[in-house]
Amino acid sequence: MQHVIQAIGTIHSPYPQKFAIPRQPGLVTAATAQIELTDTYGHPDTTRGLQGFSHIWVSFLFHQNLAQGWQALVRPPRLGGNEKVGVFASRSTFRPNGIGLSVVKLLSIEQGNGGTLLHVQGGDWVDGTPVLDIKPYLPYVDAVPDALGGYASSAPDAAMTVHFSAQAQQQLTHLGDQYPQLALLIEQVLQQDPRPAYHKGKSSDKVYGMQLFDLNIQWQVRDHENHVVNISKGF
Repeated sequence: MQHVIQAIGTIHSPYPQKFAIPRQPGLVTAATAQIELTDTYGHPDTTRGLQGFSHIWVSFLFHQNLAQGWQALVRPPRLGGNEKVGVFASRSTFRPNGIGLSVVKLLSIEQGNGGTLLHVQGGDWVDGTPVLDIKPYLPYVDAVPDALGGYASSAPDAAMTVHFSAQAQQQLTHLGDQYPQLALLIEQVLQQDPRPAYHKGKSSDKVYGMQLFDLNIQWQVRDHENHVVNISKGF
């Protein structure tokens, strides 16, 4: 059966590229995003009553991956990127229909002439991601305390310490008014070690770069600790 699905809105997030996006929602709480609902979907009636829920499910499209297709077997980062599992036993972004699902905290709902903005916390989306659907999170059925997590039975290790160089500290001070919680956002993202799985556990002189908002963040990993060396405008 074929069915045409139309996006109901767009996500505005601090991640302009896929690199450095947390691999699961809720891991980086300093990351806030806006879900913009426009046209018919942005009418105030569509979100009436939603403010009573603390969390929402967001269905979205992995739009940047669609052209690359999918495969039956994938290599989850939690298994070191070496062992293969079936695509349906993974949360790979390369899926038959390219559909993702995340639960996030709903901070507020903003209504305006142009539509509706849902302000959320803890998203794992690249900026510009199309939204397919939104549903309220129901704790009494959506939370399963005794569920089994297979090879991902516990949260990933996020114990990597993050240090800011004197130069980076000065840049944070300069950028603080424009980017609230920027230091915490950088710290939480780097604690997840966004490097490829085969780089984990290794130290080198390599300078890595990631983009947050319109900023370029550069850091090194020495003695299994992250050292932010530069924060600059532009990519």
